[in-house]
Amino acid sequence: MSAFDVRDLLKAAEQPGVVTVERAGAAMPPAEALAPPLPGPLISPVVLAGCIRAAEFALVVGLGLVLHQLMLRGVVRLGLPYIGAILAIGVIAVMLYQVSGTYRIAAFRSFVKSAAKIAAGWSLAFLLVATAMVLAKVADHYSRLWLATFFASGLGLLLMGRLVLAQVIGAEMRKGRFDRRTAVVGGGPAAEELIRALEAQGETGIRIVGVFDDRNDDRSTDVVAGYPKLGNVSDLVAYARHTRLDLIIFTIPISAEARILQMLAKLWVLPIDIRLSAHATKLRLRPRAYSYLGAVPVLDVFDKPIADWDVVVKAVFDRIVGLSLLVALSPVMLAVALAVRFTSPGPVLFRQKRHGFNNELIEVYKFRSMYVDQCDLGAARQVTRSDPRVTPVGRFIRKTSLDELPQLFNVVRGNLSLVGPRPHALQAKAANTLYDQVVDGYFARHKVKPGITGWAQVNGWRGETDTSEKLQRRVEHDLYYIENWSVLLDLKILFTTPFALFKTENAY
Repeated sequence: MSAFDVRDLLKAAEQPGVVTVERAGAAMPPAEALAPPLPGPLISPVVLAGCIRAAEFALVVGLGLVLHQLMLRGVVRLGLPYIGAILAIGVIAVMLYQVSGTYRIAAFRSFVKSAAKIAAGWSLAFLLVATAMVLAKVADHYSRLWLATFFASGLGLLLMGRLVLAQVIGAEMRKGRFDRRTAVVGGGPAAEELIRALEAQGETGIRIVGVFDDRNDDRSTDVVAGYPKLGNVSDLVAYARHTRLDLIIFTIPISAEARILQMLAKLWVLPIDIRLSAHATKLRLRPRAYSYLGAVPVLDVFDKPIADWDVVVKAVFDRIVGLSLLVALSPVMLAVALAVRFTSPGPVLFRQKRHGFNNELIEVYKFRSMYVDQCDLGAARQVTRSDPRVTPVGRFIRKTSLDELPQLFNVVRGNLSLVGPRPHALQAKAANTLYDQVVDGYFARHKVKPGITGWAQVNGWRGETDTSEKLQRRVEHDLYYIENWSVLLDLKILFTTPFALFKTENAY
């Protein structure tokens, strides 16, 4: 968090008239019927730019090496001078393209506007390298024909690649694939002014889906700058659970702190960027205090916990390590499967619906640890010590967490992570009360993908949560993980997990 503290939000949630409890499977708000069709998942412009940057660098280096083999093989050895020149040209060209803005979505889409910058950057890169060769008195060591061919063919390939890219990106942008689907919170002139400012800029990547306002008086009209009012803030939470939403912008004055906190107490549980518009405010901070949507200044309130390259890194990490663990532990899994199969009738695997990322329902796999006629699909009743529903083999695999191993299949499929808040069963209770009614902000733990193990588990909060205090501590650890995520933290949790399994006092 940046602008507001979680404790402020939880205090706001306790104020009379502020209800933050969500219900899984809540009725779809009327806003959903007015939403544009989903174009598919958002493709991060940051990741896209990084991939194209790497591809163009690889293209330049690969072309230089291929041309050397075709033109100079057997004549001039491919040594450090040529490799150094090729790498220098590639690095300088990419740096110049970055500085000139040719790695932005708008530049990818418009070939005509970016072609001149591509040609200028490529020429300048060659000029700088050639100047360095002359000053170092090594220019005679390089084939002029190779340099000329490298220059001409490299420019042609780069321009051809950008032409194809412009066609592909243009088609995807027309589908809305790169749009940040945005909801505006607050009505009136401030919201209208913000919307007009965003629309006036053209290529901002912002696609407004509608306006949400908690007021029901004359200050909140049904249409704001051509966009419909889709409901109040509670409707916005339900809306974001059922359709893709990437950004929420508040147009409420920053002086209305109490009102903002009440709204944030409902919205902070969502895995969405939340910004406070500074467009119409009289408060003027230093330019670095703002982030910008095009040229429109906003104040950062919440960031999506894991975004852009972090998503890619975590997904690749999960797939590689998860598949490796699946292969390494396959003999153990086979032994457990045989023990379950031959000691009690029924299927080996137990499938259970749980809440995943953004409250999405996912099916989680486990080795069956209960008698088949006593399995509790909704976990309405927690397993306790000496629970008669648990089989003898089930009691052992639950204590050692071997029953969780089939969730490696969930990791490889992509609906679970290796590390993250543990996914809870839909009807799980603490002190005979549903989890989401025990802890304010409970659903904030779903801002990231759930995991097989987590920060709470390695800190002793695994197993039975029969009291509200145990659940509170587990959620606190989950939120700490979300706010402090890093690859190193994931590695620390993974390496600590085997040792945490020896603490079995709460595992039944």
